[in-house]
Amino acid sequence: MVRKAHSHATFPAPGHDHDRCASDAIAHAETLCDARKERLTPIRRKVLEALLASHAPLGAYELIDRLARDGARPAPITIYRALDFLREQGLVHRIESRNAFIACVHNHDSGDPVVFLICETCGAVGEAAAAAVADTIRTASRAAGFTPKTPVIEISGTCAHCK
Repeated sequence: MVRKAHSHATFPAPGHDHDRCASDAIAHAETLCDARKERLTPIRRKVLEALLASHAPLGAYELIDRLARDGARPAPITIYRALDFLREQGLVHRIESRNAFIACVHNHDSGDPVVFLICETCGAVGEAAAAAVADTIRTASRAAGFTPKTPVIEISGTCAHCK
């Protein structure tokens, strides 16, 4: 499944075309779900759209609050089920250190290691290219007879926009 090719910066510039970024990600989600015979239900779509509204991670209860602005307050289990589905499809990642979630706007295999760069100043999360890291993790894991489930690396610091 290949997404329309255009580059994504690790940390999008403050003035980037965010509407295009979000609409491309929704189009990718629709195509991916169709190809896999999965359903991007209205609640799943709303959760993904809420996460795509910014490049900052959101907790489940923050998502509930945002979705409640446009209608009935969804139950936590509903949000967690939607997040589980979106994670299984590789459309959302969990930021463990923040107990939060972020939409994935990069095209990569859902089993690939992910490197998150987390800005301590603005809260933005960048997803860095990790091909070399992925190779190193695979080699080290194989050598240890280990199969990683969800290899995620989180690095805190300051993004270029906040320096």
